[in-house]
Amino acid sequence: MTTHAPQAAQSVTLPASLDEAVAALAAMPAAVPVAGGTDLMAAVNRGLLRPAGLVGLGRINEIRGWQYQDGHALLGAGLTHARMGRPDFAALIPALAAAARAAGPPQIRNAGTLGGNIASAAPTGDALPVLAALEATLVIAGPEGARREIPVSHLLAGRELLAPAELIGHVRVPLLHAPQVFLKATGRTGPGRATASVAVVLDPARRGVRCAVGAIAPMPLRPLEAERWIASLIDWDGERAALAPEALNAFGEYVAAACIPDPVPAADGTEPPALSPAVLHLRRTVAALARRALGRALS
Repeated sequence: MTTHAPQAAQSVTLPASLDEAVAALAAMPAAVPVAGGTDLMAAVNRGLLRPAGLVGLGRINEIRGWQYQDGHALLGAGLTHARMGRPDFAALIPALAAAARAAGPPQIRNAGTLGGNIASAAPTGDALPVLAALEATLVIAGPEGARREIPVSHLLAGRELLAPAELIGHVRVPLLHAPQVFLKATGRTGPGRATASVAVVLDPARRGVRCAVGAIAPMPLRPLEAERWIASLIDWDGERAALAPEALNAFGEYVAAACIPDPVPAADGTEPPALSPAVLHLRRTVAALARRALGRALS
């Protein structure tokens, strides 16, 4: 498991089904589920985690693919980034495919999974703003075959948590059949962790625009007022691309200001400190990403 850790997991279980994995976790509450292990094993090798046992999810075929269900795509939590980045998946959910292709170098994309990206809930998780913008729902597997559904935003915000012996089994994503874009900025050239990311999804049926900003806060942020404002300017019955450049720029600024607001004056009227140059640069980055993402979606 590691070359230099003084302790290793005491047992490794390799279930063949989701219910078997849940049963294994129920029988050994101290065990940790592992799929790709891109985050978990890094923590083990750094000495930050010493699991008493591992429940490997790699042999569970039911969570490694996807199926269509009532206008939605039911995605298995075991889907790897590499699999989601392929053209057939990109035709289904383009923004999620783009996020998967940007998730890191090939060794990370080949191992990392959709469910792991959600469960680890790292702010820089590339799939998270896309799932937030798509308003995806998680299908949670529990003991004795129990299944329950929660919005992905509730889990990421900590409003609902996984109970002991529960696993993310599937992710239910609405199929909008409309343009959607994911963009991210990194601190260096090539694949890397995002310093900021933006997902923009058009929803013509509801005449709406959904936007989520990732990496700048513990969870993806939805600038709801900016979404409603820009949606009111779009000619949904005509040529959607006919949106003035000034409106695109204003949308980017609106999103950035909503996600990275100016400091609030103190109760005694004292002027708050100005935003630091680094924060101002991040705000400009978010504005540029939001403007470009919307422009690409409309075109």
